[in-house]
Amino acid sequence: MGAIDYWCNAFTPDRRALWDASIAGQGVPLKIHREGDGFAEPAELVARMDELGFDTLVLPTCDLADHAGELDFESMATRPEEFAKWADTAPGRFVAAWSFDPASGMAGVRRAAEVTGDERYVGLHTHTHSFDRRFDHRDYYPFYALASDLGLPVVMQAGSSGGLMASECGRPIGIDRPAMYFPDVKFVLSHTGWPWVDEALAMAIKHANVFLGTATYPPRHWSAELLRFAAGPGRGKTLLGTGFPVVGHRHLLRQLDEVELSSEAREQLQGGAARSVFARIAGPR
Repeated sequence: MGAIDYWCNAFTPDRRALWDASIAGQGVPLKIHREGDGFAEPAELVARMDELGFDTLVLPTCDLADHAGELDFESMATRPEEFAKWADTAPGRFVAAWSFDPASGMAGVRRAAEVTGDERYVGLHTHTHSFDRRFDHRDYYPFYALASDLGLPVVMQAGSSGGLMASECGRPIGIDRPAMYFPDVKFVLSHTGWPWVDEALAMAIKHANVFLGTATYPPRHWSAELLRFAAGPGRGKTLLGTGFPVVGHRHLLRQLDEVELSSEAREQLQGGAARSVFARIAGPR
């Protein structure tokens, strides 16, 4: 069973300038790892995946909104037409999570329903801090209801914003009410919930349908509590991700080798948990 990256941003070389501009424009203290892990054309990235043992990458995908500036996440996300092309050329290696704007109302819900009619869309996704709404805000509920109807998970950034956007909306405790209201929807709190990691862990322990995702935080940045969770009660509830290009796939696995995990815990972390969350992802190649 190969690894699954549950959050990989658009990876082609044309995105490099956008990321550089966003990092510089917001003064984010972030270093993008490039050696052996840089932006690549699809065929090159698939070869890298084969080398490193990744079966599938989940790509947050959305339409480019008229209001999106070059510093906005939506400008750097995968476009539907790009995804279709990449998925056609490498079946099963690239799947998508439809990234929605909670402020778009029923028009947004209908668009999400239309797009996810394609089985290669394996979940819903929202870039929380772009919209400054807690996870229990009423604008999210129609999208959660759609996820319930379709049997799709919802992935959201939890924790602090890395850029110049309000962070409070990312408090993990915000998922408490939605998790009870939609017990059949699997929610993935991404980015470890930092700096509220314990709060994110509390939600994942309390609710059978709440999971924790590690995208953008390689293992050297995991707290002792998160490591204990992934090794013990969080086996099957912790998903491995890169948030590429923030973390590269080679960089991630190199640090993962430094972590003491049982073979079962590592198997669940690298792909088992993701396969249980994303029911539309096929089995091993």
